[in-house]
Amino acid sequence: MAHKLKTEAGRALYALRKQTVEPVFGIIRIRARIPSVLLRGLKKVSGEWTLVCLAWNLKRMAVLRPQ
Repeated sequence: MAHKLKTEAGRALYALRKQTVEPVFGIIRIRARIPSVLLRGLKKVSGEWTLVCLAWNLKRMAVLRPQ
């Protein structure tokens, strides 16, 4: 990783992480008012997160749908 970050291409590729996925987690937490998971256990948390992501994606599809 240290070697990749020393190259220009590696830094550019790593910088893409900031703009593609990570802001969505913050938006989901703040706008959807979901600060943390409500259930316990990996299977239940996974199901809860799947529902949150499904709701987010449906909302985005409705907003971005051509009129």
